[in-house]
Amino acid sequence: MNAEILSVGTELLMGQIANTDAQFLSRGLNELGVNVFYHTVVGDNPGRLQRQLRQAWERSDLIVTTGGLGPTEDDLTKEAVAEFLGLPMELHRPTLEAMERYFQGIGRAMTPNNEKQAYFPKGCLVLDNPNGTAPGCIVEQEGRIFVVLPGPPRELNPMFENHVRPYLLRRGDAKITSRILHIFGMGESEAAYRLQTLIERQDNPTLATYVGQGDVLLRVTARTAPDEDPEQLLAPMVRQIEALLGDVVISDDNETLPEVVVRLLSNQEKTLACAESCTGGLLSSMIVDVPGASDVLLEGAVTYSNEAKMRRLAVPEAVLAQHGAVSEACARAMAEGMRRTSGADFALATTGIAGPGGGTPDKPVGLIYAALASDSGVTVETYHLKRDRALNRRTTALNALDMLRRHLLQKQP
Repeated sequence: MNAEILSVGTELLMGQIANTDAQFLSRGLNELGVNVFYHTVVGDNPGRLQRQLRQAWERSDLIVTTGGLGPTEDDLTKEAVAEFLGLPMELHRPTLEAMERYFQGIGRAMTPNNEKQAYFPKGCLVLDNPNGTAPGCIVEQEGRIFVVLPGPPRELNPMFENHVRPYLLRRGDAKITSRILHIFGMGESEAAYRLQTLIERQDNPTLATYVGQGDVLLRVTARTAPDEDPEQLLAPMVRQIEALLGDVVISDDNETLPEVVVRLLSNQEKTLACAESCTGGLLSSMIVDVPGASDVLLEGAVTYSNEAKMRRLAVPEAVLAQHGAVSEACARAMAEGMRRTSGADFALATTGIAGPGGGTPDKPVGLIYAALASDSGVTVETYHLKRDRALNRRTTALNALDMLRRHLLQKQP
């Protein structure tokens, strides 16, 4: 089955919101063995929408629309699909009654224009929307399937998972399953070079590399029959990748670096504290973003000034006077002080010059130190980054987490 996604909304064309719906749907359809060949965005214009529906009809078996299901006059997707297919719009009384109950429940009167959302193309399958007032629908005609979905992700995503996915599964003859591997400490070009032999002879499964948020992602994708176990194809490829790349593979199950670190700390019943200067709390924030962080993170301190480093972490004044805040000695003292005062099993510390200003010939922008303190001592790593301030901060935080990841793997039973 070949599909395209038709996103409706002038706000998408104007760049006021990002089209995350298309990304979500492409991934979901691909997992079902559906080939997504086109993404199209059209504004809230009846004529242009009709032309795009005609084009989609001519080249695709499955057309998924997003947006344009609201109560206002420019919400016209259902109406446009019905007109294109030559179907009248009919009132769906269960939807109208559900909308009336919804407004009663929130203590607001339902305005007359909301009733528009209860009309659908005749003969369609109505898709309930417990997360909003705009149900979706599915219409089949002459071998084509139109899936009409609301635009807000909090409504579209569960509607796809609960209704569209089962509907399409009943019609599919194949499924697509992917494993996402996260790589840290190696660039995309080097990873692709080391995997060149696998990439050149790939068939099923296939292998693709792309850049993530500070790491590199490898997607291994297998196409199987609906009742076939995809792991029979995926697992051997994953093992070959791990053998070729080594310990820069931080996860083979789509775990991010912070998620890996939290899992390892939790499994080993260890705790962490963070002392941050140049990262300004970003390192602690990455940990806190992971569910279960409260089991492993004791505290984080942003000790940006020299005074804070001395007062909170007991960094000796002599260290700052002799070596400066951006130094291996200061990073070491920050990590030692945080571990001692927090009582954590591990402490991470960061200090450096994030940029764009503040550099000197001896200490240029991008000079970063990260330290890890544990019961076996303190390790300090030096990094020379050449990026902008935001990327320097993010890369520093990730490098610090990777130091801890490697240490925890060595201690793993």
